[in-house]
Amino acid sequence: MPRPNRLALAVPLLLAACAAPAPEFLVDEAALGPYSSGVVVGDLVLLSGKIGERGGTFEHEVETCLDAVERDLSRAGLSLAEVVEARVYLTDMARYGDFNAIYGRRFRSPYPARTCVAVLALPGEARVEVQVAARR
Repeated sequence: MPRPNRLALAVPLLLAACAAPAPEFLVDEAALGPYSSGVVVGDLVLLSGKIGERGGTFEHEVETCLDAVERDLSRAGLSLAEVVEARVYLTDMARYGDFNAIYGRRFRSPYPARTCVAVLALPGEARVEVQVAARR
């Protein structure tokens, strides 16, 4: 069997990379570390994890976390309706039902694909963090 021509394989990938628009970085001065708040690549908007206001009830923290997600999506001209995937991090899986009750009111069916994992701790002593990917 003949060996594939590496140049013939690499050229289409290189052309596709050159044709793709340059990523647009969403910057948030309030970020808790050296990262972009989000990145727009073509028709995808990838947001970094968002946390809400701490110090109040868990429900308030979830609501303000989702408010932060919505705020960054709106900066890219999108809403929760365009979210195709969500990743949820909880410090207490016993709050899974409480989180779902709020999430189910904020997102509409058909719901985005979602992962929810328990973690030991989150930045800023948050109890919940949500990261999303959306499509224009």
